[in-house]
Amino acid sequence: MDLFSKVSLECSKLVTNRYSTSFSLGIRMFAPEYRSPIYAIYGFVRFADEIVDTFHDSDKARLLENFKKETFLAINDQLSLNPVLHSFQLVVNKYGIDHGLIDAFLHSMEMDLTMRTFNQYEYEKYIYGSAEVVGLMCLSIFLNGNKDEYERLRPYAMALGSAFQKINFLRDIKSDYNERGRVYFPGIDYHSFTNAQKIQIEDDILSDFQKAYQGIVHLPKGVRLGVYCAYKYYTNLFSKIRQLPVSVLVQNRVRVSDKRKLYLLTTSAFQNSLGML
Repeated sequence: MDLFSKVSLECSKLVTNRYSTSFSLGIRMFAPEYRSPIYAIYGFVRFADEIVDTFHDSDKARLLENFKKETFLAINDQLSLNPVLHSFQLVVNKYGIDHGLIDAFLHSMEMDLTMRTFNQYEYEKYIYGSAEVVGLMCLSIFLNGNKDEYERLRPYAMALGSAFQKINFLRDIKSDYNERGRVYFPGIDYHSFTNAQKIQIEDDILSDFQKAYQGIVHLPKGVRLGVYCAYKYYTNLFSKIRQLPVSVLVQNRVRVSDKRKLYLLTTSAFQNSLGML
């Protein structure tokens, strides 16, 4: 059983490394004991996201419903032959992750199956389920059962997840609309998206970032640098997006080069070593 669990965790690590170089770099900055659990979280959310975003020739609703059932069976049985779900259940059961967070995440994935535009309530509900709860799952791991500290840092973890997701919406606005017919921002028409509307969204993201940073500095030392690296990557991406007019943003996906990522990693590590976070 130990060997099967080890192999399953390695599968989740592979999923993370293949799908996201930026998050992989951040996770490598964690102390060793935190890495495998975070890989397990990422593998789970990535596979669910793949169902709704990628498998266009399949019955996505059925696939997602089966994935949901298999997820909770794995958690209850403490076993799954799906290595990504097996590694996820290991983490859920070890760290006591709230099942309500998992439900909220999967509900947001279900929203992606049918919804193409969002009102303010739906937008906030989607961001909570798709991003903020992922931050809270990670926070459960970081704090390892310290409920008082979890409640204290909860709003900041949610703010960071919210900022990341809203930036993803801006970065991917072209592909979300052209490939999936989605516009997540309430009241935004893709064909008449204005610079003034973009600035309003950016102000909202900036507020999230300012709040999130207050929590990062209070995270355990073993994870603080890794989370800060992710924060720096996204603030750098955000800075590039803010410099672009809507006319460019809706035609080109903004990226941060691997060279720039390495620079951000190096400078973040230096700041951390000097106690400057």
